[in-house]
Amino acid sequence: MSLVTDEIRARASEIYHGDALGQEKSKFLLTEMGLPNGLLPLEDIEECGYVKDTGFVWLKQKKSKVHKFEKIGKLVSYATEVTAVIEKFKIKKLTGVKSKELLMWITLSEITVDNPPTGKITFTATSGLYRTFPVSAFQIEDVKKDVKKEGAPQVGVAKDGQVVEDVKKDVGATQVDVAKETKVQEV
Repeated sequence: MSLVTDEIRARASEIYHGDALGQEKSKFLLTEMGLPNGLLPLEDIEECGYVKDTGFVWLKQKKSKVHKFEKIGKLVSYATEVTAVIEKFKIKKLTGVKSKELLMWITLSEITVDNPPTGKITFTATSGLYRTFPVSAFQIEDVKKDVKKEGAPQVGVAKDGQVVEDVKKDVGATQVDVAKETKVQEV
């Protein structure tokens, strides 16, 4: 059963459909709230919404996903629907996200970045258990991609590696060049 009702959709300040737009807006919102942009590495996002008055946010993806954060060696499971209340430096009332500890999947309920910044992020489970990690383990470096289409001007797109094929489809490009440096130039 979905936590996102028609009433919530009606109160939403922003609703976006499609993976590319959902990826962009979710990363932007995380960054705007002082959180690392790689916290929600979802795929095939169908809908992304935000109720500014309450801070309620939701993301729906086609299928659940298990992601390994390589820098800390942790597996995290994301359900088809992830919901939360977001505020500056904090995600609370989180649903749809579990972390694997030893042999068990633990449901996460809150994520907090230290303020003032210490470089630490804390994940709290519904049971009250918590773990602290470096914020850098959840930060995605943007990579500049040059998209070329015959007869069209060159377009620079800053996205993660998964989006290359989507960019090709969206702009009808025949070639996508990925820059090797991690610095992103404004386009």
